[in-house]
Amino acid sequence: MKKILFLATISAIFCLNPFNPLAAQRGTTAPNVSFDDWFVDATLRVDYLRIGCKKHDTCLLKQFSLQSEKWAGSVTQLLDPIDNGEYRILVKDATSGRELYSRCYNTLFEEYRNTIASRERDSVATFEEVMLTPYPKKPVDICLQKRGAGNVFVTSSVFHFDPASLRFGLKNDIPEPLRLHYSGDVHTKIDVVIVAEGYGRKDEKKMNDDFKKFTSYLLGQEPFKGRASDFNVWGVGFLAAESGVTDPNANRYVMSAVGSSYNTFNMDRYLMTTKLFRLHNLLRNVPYDHIIIMANCDTYGGGAIYNYYAFSAVQEMSQWILPHELGHSIGGLADEYVEDDSNYNQRYIGIEPLEPNITTLKDFDSKWKHLVAEGTPIPTQPATGLDRRECGPVGAYEGAGYLAHGCYRPCTQCMMRNYADFCPVCMKRMNEVFDLYTR
Repeated sequence: MKKILFLATISAIFCLNPFNPLAAQRGTTAPNVSFDDWFVDATLRVDYLRIGCKKHDTCLLKQFSLQSEKWAGSVTQLLDPIDNGEYRILVKDATSGRELYSRCYNTLFEEYRNTIASRERDSVATFEEVMLTPYPKKPVDICLQKRGAGNVFVTSSVFHFDPASLRFGLKNDIPEPLRLHYSGDVHTKIDVVIVAEGYGRKDEKKMNDDFKKFTSYLLGQEPFKGRASDFNVWGVGFLAAESGVTDPNANRYVMSAVGSSYNTFNMDRYLMTTKLFRLHNLLRNVPYDHIIIMANCDTYGGGAIYNYYAFSAVQEMSQWILPHELGHSIGGLADEYVEDDSNYNQRYIGIEPLEPNITTLKDFDSKWKHLVAEGTPIPTQPATGLDRRECGPVGAYEGAGYLAHGCYRPCTQCMMRNYADFCPVCMKRMNEVFDLYTR
């Protein structure tokens, strides 16, 4: 499964100067960028390591490579209008400094830095990260940014890329992906790839059956169901020597396709992988905007990170786990449930969260206040007598973002809380993200 990558002549400039922010304020409207003027219809892949602890981190460039001879994303909406995520990639013309492409995202490192190990021991860890951009025609500066004071993006690292230094041509032995659901041109569709993880050599039939199941789970609930014609769904499967995935709690260790494991950050059901380079190596023939990892294991588990990937075990709760995790990975939505012993239950105290579906009421006007019916008390008392899937009226209900007090959600029930339907606030954000790829 090791692939040939063509290395570029590269230079990395680490810009840690806070007086050179290269930042975008919240709500800024960026001018349109002509795709054909600046990009080739192909995908540049940027591999780097993020190294850090609670207080500090830096990025070390590993390599540039050609990921695909097709660009899967929009060719009309190149600058990200959605202000979410703790990080952003910004591609700028190296000569003029013009901003050409951007996307916000979160990272597994961001979750690590909120763990007990990072907070209390200030321990340093290294994480693989991969970013994809349209393939530039001219030299560009690729800026890796993170939030600074006032939630403004500040550039922390700059990688210079000259397309003349990279051999343009893709060579690999990855098989063609399966077309699980095809609606049309990848430039105007949301392309989701399902990666089969933990399937052994005797599991080919089960893998193909599970692809069909997960496609139906993806497109079976709103807002996905009503916009099924906006999606392409691809399947990529590799059969390993043995079935299943690593589960330290069960003393089980497996050499699976993308190296996934339960008990990430000592949370039993948190099923994730740190092998980002390996994961993206398996996707070289696939046009993809978003990744689902379908893990062949029957223990409840999953996880997701905004514009990173979504994980779900294949088990009886998968049809609910998957849309919940896609709320994170595609929509950038926060968890709305309470978990007193969570590693992350301190992250929202004293601030207004970036995520659109939770609030500390410090800046409720910027959230869903306009969707609350006149006369509704804030905070709002939970509705009673609801069906399991019913959300109830929009208000501000205490208990969200892992916190029992001081953090509020839009409805009594929601997919992001207890596997009910997506509430109106979450539905609105999901459709805004869908539009980013289709309009």
